[in-house]
Amino acid sequence: MANHNTLNVVMAQVNPLVGDIPGNTELVIKTAEKILVRHKPDVIVFPELVLTSYPPEDLLLRASLDIRVESALQAIRDCKFDTHLVIGYPGREQGRLYNMLCVIYQGNTLTTYKKQILPNYQVFDEKRYFDAGSQACVLNINNIPTGFTICEDLWAPGPMAQAQAAGAKLMININGSPFHVDKYQNRLDVLHARQQEAALPIIYVNLVGGQDELVFDGCSMAIDGDGGIRALAPACEESLASVSVNYDGVQATIAQAVISPVEDKQALIYRVLVLGLHDYVIKNGFSGVVLGLSGGIDSALTLAIAVDALGADRVHAVMMPFKYTSDMSMEDAAKQAENFGVNYRVIPIEDIYEGFMSSLAQEFVGTDVDLTEQNLQARCRGVILMAISNKKGYLVLTTGNKSEMAVGYSTLYGDMAGGFDVLKDVPKMLVYSLSRYRNSVSAGAHAEMIPGRIIDRPPSAELAPDQVDEDNLPPYEILDQILELYIEGDESANAIIEKGFDHDTVMRVLRLVDLNEYKRRQAPVGVRISKKGFGRDRRYPITSGWKLGE
Repeated sequence: MANHNTLNVVMAQVNPLVGDIPGNTELVIKTAEKILVRHKPDVIVFPELVLTSYPPEDLLLRASLDIRVESALQAIRDCKFDTHLVIGYPGREQGRLYNMLCVIYQGNTLTTYKKQILPNYQVFDEKRYFDAGSQACVLNINNIPTGFTICEDLWAPGPMAQAQAAGAKLMININGSPFHVDKYQNRLDVLHARQQEAALPIIYVNLVGGQDELVFDGCSMAIDGDGGIRALAPACEESLASVSVNYDGVQATIAQAVISPVEDKQALIYRVLVLGLHDYVIKNGFSGVVLGLSGGIDSALTLAIAVDALGADRVHAVMMPFKYTSDMSMEDAAKQAENFGVNYRVIPIEDIYEGFMSSLAQEFVGTDVDLTEQNLQARCRGVILMAISNKKGYLVLTTGNKSEMAVGYSTLYGDMAGGFDVLKDVPKMLVYSLSRYRNSVSAGAHAEMIPGRIIDRPPSAELAPDQVDEDNLPPYEILDQILELYIEGDESANAIIEKGFDHDTVMRVLRLVDLNEYKRRQAPVGVRISKKGFGRDRRYPITSGWKLGE
């Protein structure tokens, strides 16, 4: 029998698959069954759009959406669970589609709520699909007036205040909130702002898992009326976190529960990259991954992330040396492959390259050696990796970082040939930092899993004699700062120069960014970790007459 004035709430931080409505419905049912065995829940809260997962994008336009969603809701109702299930789903009323939640109890839908504030910025475009709701939703559960909202509804004061005016003493908010650097603190600031305005405790339940370039980091939490954190689910993993709410007839309070450790920035970014790669490979049904291991730092970090995401037995590394490849690169690549225990092959490309050059000899008569020959080396490697991918069903991992992708320091159909780039939104200086972090958590005989020489040596594409990246680019310490101001800050050339950066360097870097939009449109998808990554986030025209300056 329910204890009135007390609610036992379980935050079901789960990892559904976009579009798999039957599978996600089974996930909801199996999770509820598990919780009912382990706990005595009055309420089980699932994330935003859990039945379709988030973001379903144009799957929401499919003609059979309504039929599939209603079938899923009926399957959940048919279970007649003796607990209140809070379920997020896309629902249609009077011909309009809404981002909704419902509360199901013992086979009956007790109430529904329509999301009021539809985000339409950065990676979000909900106004493309949904109409906005306008009404508060408050339901008495065990005599506790409980309000419900969905994600963005908490990022502005309106819906929370509306629920409080309707009598709510507790707020439950379901989310599909993707990660970017500092997102945990951003969320905490928002929850504290709403809590201070309405003085209501908030139970915030978030999705977890990777979906193409987005990673949902979880970190579901409960904030009491005094602003204190009473419960915090772990980042980057599924979790069933229980909290207890007490109500004295005037005020609801949340009892202290388990608070998972908050990881430092590097550790959290690394885990997000691992989760994003893992879920992309597993959810898309690949048997493993293959990558070119060059002896450089980008491929070294990519290999480490791949092994941590998938296990060494599902990672295949290939060194493809040419006459410009140094002995150091050969040694360091072999050493790292040995340290991580991956399947490793050496496939020289010189004969392949000479075959191409022989075939092109007549076409190239009268021309000088230039970047064409360097790019051809990269394209030989791309062909090899794609052939291995076709034959063995592996996903090709490209290894370009955000700094390189920004300025086009990459080769179309060469080192850009592949299906996923885990470092796509990771600036070069952060690549160094994450590599050192990965070594710091190693144990045993191979404390330096990524050989120190890889981290310490000047970066080089090794496509020409004695080549280093700084022959073509500013020092990465400078380049990354300029790129952050331009790409993530949307600052103008003049504004960046006024911050003390060299005029010619800024103009050159920004021009390279603009010129190479066409390359980025052809780049593989990769994990987003910044507030503005290349992909869904940043949408600039390829053909443009925009002049740099103000």
